[in-house]
Order: sequence, then structure tokens, then C-alpha cells
Amino acid sequence: METERASPRYSDIDLWEPVDILHALIEGQMAAVAAVRPTLPAIEQAAAAMEVRLRGDGRLIYAGAGTSGRLAVQDGAELIPTFNWPQERLLLLMAGGKDALIRSAEGAEDETGHAARLAQQHCIGAADVLIAVAASGTTPFTLACLREAKGRGALTVGIANNRDTPILQEADCPIWLDTGPEPIAGSTRMKAGTAQRVALNLLSTLVMIRLGRVHEGLMVDVQAMNAKLTERGEKILRRLSGRSGDEVRSALRRAGGNIKVAMLLLQGCDAEEAASLLKRAGGRLRMALQFIGGAHVADDLPRIDAGTASAVPGKVGK
Repeated sequence: METERASPRYSDIDLWEPVDILHALIEGQMAAVAAVRPTLPAIEQAAAAMEVRLRGDGRLIYAGAGTSGRLAVQDGAELIPTFNWPQERLLLLMAGGKDALIRSAEGAEDETGHAARLAQQHCIGAADVLIAVAASGTTPFTLACLREAKGRGALTVGIANNRDTPILQEADCPIWLDTGPEPIAGSTRMKAGTAQRVALNLLSTLVMIRLGRVHEGLMVDVQAMNAKLTERGEKILRRLSGRSGDEVRSALRRAGGNIKVAMLLLQGCDAEEAASLLKRAGGRLRMALQFIGGAHVADDLPRIDAGTASAVPGKVGK
């Protein structure tokens, strides 16, 4: 495996001057980011397939062990405050459980039986999407999660840093990150981990954009969980609506803090009408705003759901 292979270039790295070590390490980090670019078509295809499932009631599931698992958990956890992704529709399967997030639990990655039981316990099914992340592409726990989820009908996305490994071969949507050997052989927290973090960020962000959780480059589904985020929500709504601070705050109060509903209230809708428009628009504020001007909630307005969203890259959900 390339991620485990010792590179002759770094064989005496412990003898180098500190500045030379740092230059070599940053060079590796930049190469890791560059390794994601060739995978953009695969990431786009995965996002399109994920959108179809997640427009319904499907859950987004991340599975991994060690560094890869911690990176996967981080990506998933950040979707809740950033995009208001429902917590009940997020499932994080980490080898070793929560304790493994802050301390090493290397033996947990071999627990295939536990992985299968988790998939069964959480009733993973055809509506769900599972993202399996493993630098090696062979981690038993992660592979078992992928196999069990796929066997139960879930869409599976595999991210790995070694070519033609089981996770890539068996995933519905494989993403191979060709990062090569590490400066410290086998230390996949370095190049492999950086590339995984970038790929996960791109994938989940693209999916959230396609699901209507971004409007004009703004986080219109952000949760007002503290004073900073409350202020951010007000700024976003002022920018979108051009209304005064008092009008914006009043609309947000009536909308329960929901920026998209508040925006529609400022256009003359009532709360029930705004919610109906957003539902018919598949959560997309742009489309809901286009509906205004005709009959706001006419029965013949189109509705976007899992049955009508396209899985064709470049034509997703249009």
C-alpha cells in the first residue's frame, strides 16, 4: 500500500534541519490538496446520487476508524450548525465509539461484528447514504459498515487513499485520493488525512448547496444557537431583503429564527404560506421566491422530492 510504503526521500528526515523538515511537510500538504482535484468528477457524481436520497427522509451516515473516522465525524457534526441538517438524520459510526474521538482505540477497527450490529441496530435502509472513509481502503470496521449498509439498500460512498482496495471496489460511488507515501511512513494523519478532509468538505458542501441550504452564497439555514449566530442571521436577512434591522428582527421572531421563512414573510406571505412554498420548492429559497407573484400556494405548483430529483451530474434537481 502506498500509504504504508517508506519513501527513500524521507529516510533521513530526522537528521534534517527543522526548517527543511517544515518545507518538506508543507510541500506534502499542498500535494495532498492537489490530489483531490482529479477526483472532482467522482465527487460530483457522488453528490448527485446522495441528493436523490437525501431529498426524502434519508439519513446521512459517516463510518470510519482512527484518523479517518475522526475526520468523518467532524465533517458530519459541522453540518448541524452550518446548514441546520437535522440531528436525527445524521448518524456517526466510529470504531470504538465516542471515546475513540479523543484517544486511540486502534483495536476497535477490527471489530467487524460490532459494525454489522450497529447497522442493524440503527435500521440502515434504502433511503440512507453511508460515507465510508479509510486511508488504507481495507479497515475491517469501516468495510463491514459499508457492506452491511449496501446489503440493506443504502447508497454507499467510499473514500480511500490506496487504489483498487475493497472500500473503493465495493462502494457505489468510489473516490480514490492518490496521496502516495507519507513523509513518516504509515502516518496517514498527514497527507492522506488532509486529502480526506478536503474531499469530505467538498462533498458535503456540494450536497448541502444542492439541497437548497445555501442562497446567494449565504448560510440561510444557519441555526441561531448563540449571540454571534443570531447576529449573523440578521445580517443575512438584511442583505437579502434590504429591510431595516427592526423589520428583520420582527420577521425572524415570527419565523422562529428561520431565515428562509422570514424572507418570505417580508415578501407578504403568512407563516403557513411560507412553509408551504418552501416545502413545494424542496427547501430552495430562490424557487420559493419565484413562486411569489402568482397564486402563492396554488395546487399545481411543482414540488421537488426524491422522486423527481435528477441524478445526472450537472442536472441535479433542476
